[in-house]
Amino acid sequence: MSETRATAPVFPPGRYGRRRDGRRRWLMPALLAVLVGTAAVFLVVRLYGQYGDPDYDAQIVGWSDVTDKQVTIRFKVRVPAGGSATCGLRARDYGGAEVGRRTVTVSATGSATIIDASEAVTTTAKAAVGEVVRCAAAG
Repeated sequence: MSETRATAPVFPPGRYGRRRDGRRRWLMPALLAVLVGTAAVFLVVRLYGQYGDPDYDAQIVGWSDVTDKQVTIRFKVRVPAGGSATCGLRARDYGGAEVGRRTVTVSATGSATIIDASEAVTTTAKAAVGEVVRCAAAG
């Protein structure tokens, strides 16, 4: 039986490019990971400040008095104690098209943080649904 020895292949110089020395280079990937992590944290904080857990939060309770000319929208708004909010109300028909829009300002009495409101929105056709589009600080 013959014995075969395993040896590293010998390549002609310059034919296959420069060979790596075998050391791992960790500085660049680590620096890139820190940079991407910092950018992600910055983006999360900014988007949370813009869209997350607002001080002025609206909840639709319902709508009533639906006619061809108007719909009354009942809603609740959470505001800071004693604050007021400007809310955009919208009425839509069965097809989803907007048939009425109104902006109203509601205020809390005393140190209340929840405002119960009911506002009529004039429409151009019979509305199927009334909704609160957005509430923000009045002013």
